[in-house]
Amino acid sequence: MSSHPTLYLDDLRVGMSESSPARTVTEADIVMFAGLSGDFNWLHTDARKAAGSEFGERIAHGLLGISIASGLFTRTALSQSLQGALVAMLGLDCGFEGPIRIGDTLHVDAEVVALRPTTDGTRGIATIERRVINQHGERVQLLTTPMLIWRSLAATQEAPAS
Repeated sequence: MSSHPTLYLDDLRVGMSESSPARTVTEADIVMFAGLSGDFNWLHTDARKAAGSEFGERIAHGLLGISIASGLFTRTALSQSLQGALVAMLGLDCGFEGPIRIGDTLHVDAEVVALRPTTDGTRGIATIERRVINQHGERVQLLTTPMLIWRSLAATQEAPAS
């Protein structure tokens, strides 16, 4: 149970933002993700071959970056406050903008970028943009997630009947 008060759609504002704690990506993370996912692409697992790539070394799987970003976001007060009102994650739009290297320290800057009620007036869609930033301040991934969230009781009582 979250110690943060529940935020409903009506409590959110476009522009609300928060940064997550940071986490360093390790070689073990990449090896374990390769084993878990079955993705043993040489770019992630073969140091000698990856040294000749445009990155000059092994890099993390893009999906590992998404997974780490998801975990980091759940550690924010914003995410924890949404837990009581969140119905479903409706999708994920991903942009891979730079490599995630072994030893990179990542954090997530999360921001509410859009809000709209659903037609029945009881719920709404909050779109959260999560920017994955490395220790150099470079954005390496951009993740945009529409989330279905309950509206507050007061807002649903004011909503027009369908």
